[in-house]
Amino acid sequence: MVVIRDAETETLLRTFATPLFHAAGLDANLVRIIVLRDDAINSFVSTGNRMFIHTGLIEKATSASELVGVIAHETGHVSGGHLARLPAEMQGAMLQSIATMLIAAAAGVVGRDPGAGIGAAIGGSELANRGLLAFTRGMEASADQVAMNLLDQNKWSARGMLDLFHTLQDQETLAAELQDPYVLTHPLTRDRIAFVQAHVDASPYSNAPLPAGWEEAFQMVRAKLRGFLMPSSSTLAQVRESDVSAPARYGRAVALYRLGHTVEAVRLLDGLIAEQKANPWLHEMKGQVLFEGGQARAAIAPYQAAARLAPEHALIRQALGHALLESGDPKLLRPAAEQLEAAVQRERDDGFSWHQLAVARGRLGELGQANLALGEEALLQGDIKSAHLFAEKAEKALPAGPSRLRAQDIANAVKKENRLGDEP
Repeated sequence: MVVIRDAETETLLRTFATPLFHAAGLDANLVRIIVLRDDAINSFVSTGNRMFIHTGLIEKATSASELVGVIAHETGHVSGGHLARLPAEMQGAMLQSIATMLIAAAAGVVGRDPGAGIGAAIGGSELANRGLLAFTRGMEASADQVAMNLLDQNKWSARGMLDLFHTLQDQETLAAELQDPYVLTHPLTRDRIAFVQAHVDASPYSNAPLPAGWEEAFQMVRAKLRGFLMPSSSTLAQVRESDVSAPARYGRAVALYRLGHTVEAVRLLDGLIAEQKANPWLHEMKGQVLFEGGQARAAIAPYQAAARLAPEHALIRQALGHALLESGDPKLLRPAAEQLEAAVQRERDDGFSWHQLAVARGRLGELGQANLALGEEALLQGDIKSAHLFAEKAEKALPAGPSRLRAQDIANAVKKENRLGDEP
């Protein structure tokens, strides 16, 4: 499996999910949403309050309401504690697979791969194994019931969930190897479909729209993912130049950028930015196009605009810091380190940010801080021996204070676990 990191996509999913989490009495900060690069229409939850959304679900959903319905259903599994009821051996296998994938993601195995366009990291094997994650029919019905309640509490329609069920209904007649994974991990029954249909018929909110701007934001993310994940030639063939809608131009811009047509991609993005000046994701995308087109210095301004508009997003801070670092201007090393520091403060499990921070600190001559950052990166990668060595170097070079204490914590933690390999 492959983890996809994209600030715009993650923000959209978090925007949709947070009101549902609150309605379910869940702490939204404790539920992690992870995007997987997979063409299947699928989603699932795992132990540790993790919710996985496949890119295939986002790409193939026809409306924001369909995606919201699926998230409501998965929230039903989390709030119902269904994962805790799985057999112990199933939980163990799931945790091992998830740990492998997330360690790989933190280490940045693929990183911000120009071929994938958005950040990605190769993960563990067969995380969505058909037998492993399949819930019982009773749990599915229970999650549906919770989903209907959550949607009603937010005064949102369940019609999108019903539409998706109808799309998948014919899948159950196919042989198992031909069925979409969503059907295999979320078995559909006539009773489930009838229950959602009855709710749609009775609910006072069945024709209520989602909050303003949600559908437009969903269509932009959908177009972006298609532009990145479909062959660029297919995107350009399907999205005609005569289609001047914002999602169509966005998808074309991504496809053109992937083909190396930087000027044409920037032209389309500039047109979109002129219409949506406060959209941080368009500025971020322009920065990425320029940076990966070999124009690191030109990428700084759009990345700075994105960071001003969405300062809380670690991925944008990381991208800005990387562009500043690669600009070749020694005067920009300090701002680069500051942006990368902001990135790791927001996401401490991002190995790529730690590595870039180490490079920035090293070029500034701050070897203690550089070794500390390398120690953090090695710890995330599971390279305990290197983490220990870098932490010891950092501890010797750093003055008394929080950074030195952190270096000591890393060194003492790996010693305590006796995982260095060369110790008895």
